[in-house]
Amino acid sequence: MASRKTYASLDQYIDRLIRESTPERSIWNVEKLRGGGSASWNYVDGCMMTALLSLYEITGEKRFLDFTDGFIGAFVEEDGSIRTYKPEKQMLDDINEGRVLFDLYRETGREKYRRAADVLKRALDAQPRTAEGSWWHKKIYPDQVWLDGIYMAQPFAALYEKNFGDGDYSDILKQVSLAASRMRDAKTGLYYHGYDASRKAFWCDRETGLSRSFWLRAIGWFSVALADLCGILPEEEAGPLRDIYAGLMRDLLPFADPDTGMYYQVVDHPEAEGNYLETSGSSMIAYAMLKGARLGVLDASFAEQGEKTFDGIVRTCLSFRGEELNLDRICLVAGLGPEDNPRRDGTIAYYLSEPIVSNDAKGVAPLLMCYTEIKRR
Repeated sequence: MASRKTYASLDQYIDRLIRESTPERSIWNVEKLRGGGSASWNYVDGCMMTALLSLYEITGEKRFLDFTDGFIGAFVEEDGSIRTYKPEKQMLDDINEGRVLFDLYRETGREKYRRAADVLKRALDAQPRTAEGSWWHKKIYPDQVWLDGIYMAQPFAALYEKNFGDGDYSDILKQVSLAASRMRDAKTGLYYHGYDASRKAFWCDRETGLSRSFWLRAIGWFSVALADLCGILPEEEAGPLRDIYAGLMRDLLPFADPDTGMYYQVVDHPEAEGNYLETSGSSMIAYAMLKGARLGVLDASFAEQGEKTFDGIVRTCLSFRGEELNLDRICLVAGLGPEDNPRRDGTIAYYLSEPIVSNDAKGVAPLLMCYTEIKRR
């Protein structure tokens, strides 16, 4: 178990991230910093805001709420419109940041947050679907379902139903169940990154429509989505999700590194040249195990495994450079296609070719989510 000194250092790390970030320039959004892009509504910041609100919930420290309110409030106008958000792109990624709107509305009473949630709900209502009823991941990816997209959109949809809707979760249950039935590998229990219902994408198997490899963070996104959905939906309605969730957590156990509890970038090929124990996906799975045990979906032993993974990340991936603490070994980004980007072909070699960075929110936020679960124990 990590020492109190290490946890104190983690608290200082969180303080630094907040202190050095603004809505116009967040130091945890490494993709945007590298690309030189201007501030925008995006899922990377959304992940961080979700983590900070969780810290507010568990610690009661209002500075976390105030920072999130200021950050999100800088993008949400009084009429609910969202600065830089482009609904015509039909990207599930852009829905993710909206999941904090419900807590912000409850805590602040600002009507603009309710109106912004309505804006994103209307966008989801217009999102194109496969013939079976699953949302496309993006407009530029026709008929494609990615594990990432389950996390990006389904918790928001569930929170909207819980807060402002009539409590009809049937579409959410259907879409998650469809993803599980189409994308799970029966031999390993792992899930493929993507599924093309049309079987036309260059990266997919022409018979199954599936991508070629098991990318850790895609499975991590799916794991977090299942954990969060089981915390949102009424227990009596979440049965199918609980079964999928418990099965995935059980099937992941054999792939954990014995020493650290972490998982490899390409989950089932630790021997592949250049493969490495990756921080973001490992943090996501640790969070899912910790939360699942707390919710009673998983056996208590999964909390011990999740804590082992968390401690392994803290021990091996948090490092001091000078006086600054940094979180290392985070895959910057990975995807499938589009057609004009054949490098992103879903192979093992591709996933191992993407940049490895430090302090990106796709790794930082899940680690902080783990930290909140550790604090709850």
